[in-house]
Amino acid sequence: MNDMLIQITSGRGPLECELAVGKFLQVLKKECGDVEIVSQVAGGYVHCYKSIVLKATQIPEKIAGTIQWIAQSPFRPKHKRKNWFIGVSIIQKNAASQKQTSDAGLIRFETFRSSGKGGQNVNKVETAVRAIHVPTGTSVVSTQGRDQHTNKKLALIRLNEIIMEQNMAQELLWKQAMWMQHELLERGKPVRIYEGAEFRLLKVNQ
Repeated sequence: MNDMLIQITSGRGPLECELAVGKFLQVLKKECGDVEIVSQVAGGYVHCYKSIVLKATQIPEKIAGTIQWIAQSPFRPKHKRKNWFIGVSIIQKNAASQKQTSDAGLIRFETFRSSGKGGQNVNKVETAVRAIHVPTGTSVVSTQGRDQHTNKKLALIRLNEIIMEQNMAQELLWKQAMWMQHELLERGKPVRIYEGAEFRLLKVNQ
């Protein structure tokens, strides 16, 4: 199962763009139903954000791309610029890779006879254990213990270590992808245009 995440970013835009991120967040809270903020980078003023990542129960159409906000700057009243841009991206995050082995339902154990040293039970009973993390297919084998219970425990410990390492690598790749989206904000044809201090929807482009 993949979680769909929404990233709203001001790119390298000024404070007005950071405010537009905060305003669009309020729009998504109304359109998406339940919203969970996964991460956020605060901007230079209250209700301003450099970027926000959230998970929603439903994702509306026509939000991925550039969002334009037409308004007089609330921070610089004499500023001539009235067009501010933010970027919105939809990113998939692999939920299976985030599952820890602490959930017993995600682990399958297989037993077999060990061929190594381990006492009189070796080659007579199935003391060796293979632990398999079902969502990712990652598996480890333990034959060090003298009995099945010990090997099951050792295999589970090692499997948990491997999954945690994989999660850390996956998280790093995910953060890098998010940063690339943050940097690649394009001020091309906006998918939505809002106007005024009240952030009123003016147009949705097809």
